[in-house]
Amino acid sequence: MNTQFVADKLEITELTNKLFMYVDALKWQQLLDEVFEKEVFFDMSSAGGGKASKMPAKDICEIWRQGFEGLDAIHHQAGHYLINVNGDESDIYGYAVATHYKKEATKGDTRTFVGSYDLRAKRTAKGWRLTQFQYHLKYLEGNIALE
Repeated sequence: MNTQFVADKLEITELTNKLFMYVDALKWQQLLDEVFEKEVFFDMSSAGGGKASKMPAKDICEIWRQGFEGLDAIHHQAGHYLINVNGDESDIYGYAVATHYKKEATKGDTRTFVGSYDLRAKRTAKGWRLTQFQYHLKYLEGNIALE
């Protein structure tokens, strides 16, 4: 194992952590600047997110921004990353649990999504960036509508 391989895996791990941490902090510009390529294959169909398609990263951030309006907190706990680096491309598999909290909800103040991700990244002049975001919902629990 060479040092470049190890360095790539560390950078890709940090990239993946930034994805979840920036979403939780609603840092849309940092997602655009540090995480996503300009165009991303986006698939959240397993969670009712519509048809999988390639779309501008700015549109993904806008979808999320609108979807999180009115929430008091979002928290992703992610890990168990399996990273396969092949030259300037990488496949990343990981688990994540996402909890959304809304203090004013009357039928329970949280909903929790449990699932896995198939991400892809490529090496760019700015470092590794995500080119694919595919979510696989295993189950959803709690007050799904947060009403």
